[in-house]
Amino acid sequence: MFDTLSDRLGGVFDKLRGRGALKEQDVVDAMREVRIALLEADVALPVVRRFIDEVTEKAVGQSVLRSVTPGQQVVKIVNDALVDMLGGEETVGLDLVAAPPVVIMMVGLQGSGKTTTTAKLAKLLREKHGKKAMMASLDVNRPAAQDQLKVLGEQVGVATLPIIVGQQPVEIATRALNAAKLQAVDVLLLDTAGRLHVDQQLMDEMKAVAAISNPKETLLVVDSLTGQDAVNVAQSFGSQVDLTGVILTRMDGDARGGAALSMRAVTGKPIKFAGTGEKMDAIEPFHPGRVAGRILGMGDIVSIVEKAAATIQAEDAEKLAQRMAKGQFDMNDLRMQLRQMQNMGGLGALAGMMPGMKKAKAAMQQSGMDDRVLLRMDAIIGSMTPKERSRPELLNAKRKIRIANGSGTQVQDVNKLLKMHQEMERAMKQIKKMGGLKGLAAMFGKGGLDGAMPGLGAQGLGGGAGGAGLPGMPGMGNMPFNLGDLLKRK
Repeated sequence: MFDTLSDRLGGVFDKLRGRGALKEQDVVDAMREVRIALLEADVALPVVRRFIDEVTEKAVGQSVLRSVTPGQQVVKIVNDALVDMLGGEETVGLDLVAAPPVVIMMVGLQGSGKTTTTAKLAKLLREKHGKKAMMASLDVNRPAAQDQLKVLGEQVGVATLPIIVGQQPVEIATRALNAAKLQAVDVLLLDTAGRLHVDQQLMDEMKAVAAISNPKETLLVVDSLTGQDAVNVAQSFGSQVDLTGVILTRMDGDARGGAALSMRAVTGKPIKFAGTGEKMDAIEPFHPGRVAGRILGMGDIVSIVEKAAATIQAEDAEKLAQRMAKGQFDMNDLRMQLRQMQNMGGLGALAGMMPGMKKAKAAMQQSGMDDRVLLRMDAIIGSMTPKERSRPELLNAKRKIRIANGSGTQVQDVNKLLKMHQEMERAMKQIKKMGGLKGLAAMFGKGGLDGAMPGLGAQGLGGGAGGAGLPGMPGMGNMPFNLGDLLKRK
């Protein structure tokens, strides 16, 4: 979402970092470019003005202009101001401290992704928070809205209130509360009706439901692709209903990001969650500091490690760790690593969160390299026999031709994959020579495995032999560059 803004700001700060000393006029000129970049990103004008005034005031201070690295100081000030604009360092989660059932009322316009987000949130509450949840659809206007929530409930394993045709929203809310109490439900999620635009009938309906259910959380779901209109919608709802937070959907889209940057500053309500895809687990807490880091190209290593922890199976990681300790790494291990990368969002998602990887990500896109590379590599390994996967050295010219034909690729593609495997296998052997994972960890002054590198514990989440690798991808620290020309063919 923030790619265009990130590129513009990156160009501005590259100029500042390249200068040994800064004058006040240099800062003023840079802030003028930042202002244009924010306005082009569709950030609300009052927010931009306040942001630029605050940053300029701090950046032209003597402590910055006379510091050893004035360019870096300015970047830090902008980063801090961005975090402030997005809601501060702390992530605001759900307030579930109340006598059960805790009621969460989902509100928003039709088409914003409210029903899907309700199911995502219910799944998150069940799996991450260990809560028994129930969902109820109060949308009697949109055709099949209640059926949609029922189907989603079956997908995520969360109970939904049985549908009774003809009941009105207030009656459904009353019945849902009674059912939740009888079934000892911890959290009840009410998916209210939406409209194509804000009208008084919609507001009256929500107020009536709120009066009956007394929700602990009233979350406004807005589509971030609607740009500044999303902020206007939030203001309209906020003036009528006591909102406690905002959920932005389609944060993985190609919107300019102005809605996300403006929402907190304009409404005063925290952004609690961000929808990042169509899958039911594609929702994550909104971390202002991490989002600011991504915008300024500083990366988001914490999110990478969290994704790794969520997707990597402990049993597989333990098995791989044992093989690494012995210096073993065959095609089955490589295949497991490639699938883990796919589960973590693919090459593009990982590159976008790695510090300093913006240019590498752009180069990948220009060269035609995308997540289909991982699928083709998986297809090549899938065309090998079990014996060939465990002993790649058996692959002679004849076998390579058979594998290429079976996977729909070319022999040179197979050779490139084998070369990549050889490099990783060599890295595993180097780890063994250094005394295995414990010896590698000791090199970082920790004396033990856990904590030596981010996530390099027994779960095997850390970087590999080549340095700061991708989580769970031993020896693949510079993988995007190794794969620069690998299997570019569409």
